Parts: sequence; structure tokens; C-alpha cells
Amino acid sequence: MAFKYFALFALVAVASAAVLPVAYKQVEYADAPAEYQFNYEVHDDHTGDIKSQQEQRHGDNVVGQYTLIDADGYRRVVDYTADEHNGFNAVVRREPLGQKVVKAVLPVAKVAVPVAKVYSAPIAKVAIPSYHY
Repeated sequence: MAFKYFALFALVAVASAAVLPVAYKQVEYADAPAEYQFNYEVHDDHTGDIKSQQEQRHGDNVVGQYTLIDADGYRRVVDYTADEHNGFNAVVRREPLGQKVVKAVLPVAKVAVPVAKVYSAPIAKVAIPSYHY
């Protein structure tokens, strides 16, 4: 029985030793500055979902903007920046579009719910003894 445990621990040790150098190499690159940029747009006339975002990052500095159409007919534009010194800062402005946006409403299915029958049992009259102290 002890041999089985020894074989199991040896197998675990070999597997750990094989994974360790890979994990060590990943840590080496963790200090590299982050660099990316992305953008996307959504324009769905059926649902009224119109929005976009763009962002770029160089090291600890992030600059971006996103827009969306509010239901009251305004376009909300948010310009934001983030860095280690100033933290996150956003400037929000609203631009009128001239008309309210009507979002599509999905129809609600009408479901007939049966009313449960209520059965009442006759009330039993029980004499409860009274105690006086």
C-alpha cells in the first residue's frame, strides 16, 4: 500500500516539475507595459440599440470614448482618461438628436392560469379547558 502512495507522490512531483518552468517564463513577461487599442460599433434599428466605444492604452495611460443613444432622444458621449497619477476621469455630454428613440417591445404571451379550487373542511368545535390562576 505504501508503494502506491510513493508512486502517486512521485508522479505528482514529476508533473509539477514539468509545469514549473512554463509558469516561471510567464512571470518574466508580467512586467511588460500593456499596449492595446480597440473599437466597436452596434447599430440595430430594430431594437434601437445604437452604441460605440473606442479605447487605447499605452502603459498605465488609458484614453477612450463611448457613445450611446438614450431613450429620451439624446446621444450620450463619454470621454474618459485614466492614469496612475490622476485616476479615472470622465467628461459626459449629451447631444440632442431631434427625436425620441422608440425601443422595440417584445410581445408578452398571454397565459391562462387556472384558478385552484379551494376546499374547505368543516370546522371542528373543540372544548378547550380554561385554567384560572
